[in-house]
Amino acid sequence: MFYDLLKQLIAIPSFSREEKDAADLLESFLIKRNLCPQRKGNNIWLLSPHWDERKPVLLLNSHIDTVKPVAGWTKDPFSPLEEDGKLYGLGSNDAGASLVALLQTFTILTSKEQANNFIFLASCEEEISGKGGLESVLPELPPVTVAVVGEPTGMQPAVAERGLMVLDGIVRGKAGHAARNEGENAIYKALPVIDWFRNWQFPLKSELLGPVKTTVTMIQAGTQHNVIPDSCQFTVDVRSNEFYSNEQLFEEIAARCGCEIKARSFRLNSSRIALDHPLVQRTEKLGLKPFGSPTSSDQALMPFPSLKIGPGNSARSHTADEFIYIQEWMDAVDRYVLLLNDLVL
Repeated sequence: MFYDLLKQLIAIPSFSREEKDAADLLESFLIKRNLCPQRKGNNIWLLSPHWDERKPVLLLNSHIDTVKPVAGWTKDPFSPLEEDGKLYGLGSNDAGASLVALLQTFTILTSKEQANNFIFLASCEEEISGKGGLESVLPELPPVTVAVVGEPTGMQPAVAERGLMVLDGIVRGKAGHAARNEGENAIYKALPVIDWFRNWQFPLKSELLGPVKTTVTMIQAGTQHNVIPDSCQFTVDVRSNEFYSNEQLFEEIAARCGCEIKARSFRLNSSRIALDHPLVQRTEKLGLKPFGSPTSSDQALMPFPSLKIGPGNSARSHTADEFIYIQEWMDAVDRYVLLLNDLVL
């Protein structure tokens, strides 16, 4: 039943902000099973059927949207294909397997008395960090104590993840004719600035996430070959650790980099859950190994502790011929249940 749901979700294109058909399918699936889904936009959620206001609240969250298929697919990304123990299809690994496994876990756990209330949330717009996704739903939910975020981690617990900030910089020069010794070449002026981003090290380094990482990923300059460029624009990908907020990093960068710089957003900060948290301690009792995740997720938008864990491998995400091992998905449900059953928060 749940495995069939995973295949049905793969078969429906659900790019970010285009998740309606997939959300409709999931909502219909839940209603047919006498569950009571609530919906806002393309976000779908369920509350424990026997809600107790005195209990802590554990959120089970994964996302329903996918990126668009990259070039290089040798299979139809929207035709779920079983082959050699694998299920191929766009969103199978990121994050359909986690989504459906968490839904099945929710139904198992809430079928009996638990120490916690549970919320299952299938959110949208995760791949673009859109404001119509998890961020828009949180005010509609009861206060959350802790969350489990389903993303492909090999079912190992990510107890920290990097934040993300995108910067746009501009270095200005003066136009002139390339054949004469005139003007100020903005590209040449930008080179030491770009080199600064390449070499600058923020002092605080994380044991789990390492140092803050700044990478220049795009450059635009010039209008034609014989005109000295009067501006050079570039984009910087900044991956923070838990020691710095994005605002702190921006202030430091703006003061030191030597050019005009603007941040697109400060929303996606690094996150970390305490190693002595009961949820982390339960993972250790199960023999799992906490680690720091280099990729960002909706955890960045959660103002409460959260743990990222799910079936699959992050290296398969956003790649051609994406797949999940069928056994990975089956084992994930068992591990989620062992992790969350009667957990005392």
